[in-house]
Amino acid sequence: MIAIIDYGMGNLRSVQKALEFVGQNAVITDDINIIQKADKIVLPGVGAFGDAIKTIREKGFDREIYSACKSGKPFLGICLGMQMIFDKSYEYGEFEGLGLIPGEIKLLPDNVKKPHIGWNNLNVKMKAPLFENTGENPYVYFVHSYYLETDAPVVSATTQYGKEIQVAVQKDNIFALQFHPEKSGDVGLEILKSFGGL
Repeated sequence: MIAIIDYGMGNLRSVQKALEFVGQNAVITDDINIIQKADKIVLPGVGAFGDAIKTIREKGFDREIYSACKSGKPFLGICLGMQMIFDKSYEYGEFEGLGLIPGEIKLLPDNVKKPHIGWNNLNVKMKAPLFENTGENPYVYFVHSYYLETDAPVVSATTQYGKEIQVAVQKDNIFALQFHPEKSGDVGLEILKSFGGL
């Protein structure tokens, strides 16, 4: 069973529907007990970093995420859910993230339209379980104004938007995507299917 953490922000139902479409049992929940019992965890999200991370901590979801990641349970962060696993965000201030992987979340470059909305192709950078069945340079759907900068050897894919930006990471059992697989057609479904099969 895959637990989709409900902290009051994000398009949870579309993520659930996409996972169910590829044969996964996925539940939307804010129940700590269900999250603990899940085989895998998804942290989606759309909205402001500061509000989201505050809610995650107030509800104790941060402890469950740390515990799951430490135990080896597959974890997937999507969009804002990706951004929160890093050290810090500069979205409307400065906020501490979960620090699961070193890195910072910064505003997209001045020379590009914000938010970045639409389809871009991925440049897959490493052998990545989530991209095994997507073909070369797959197209995926983005909606974001902030992006990751990390020097850690975890970047599994980048895209071009004003410059090369880091849009997917993996570290052991932790996976994260800046784009929305649930909105990325057949490619996104393959990515979620691969996560479900981990």
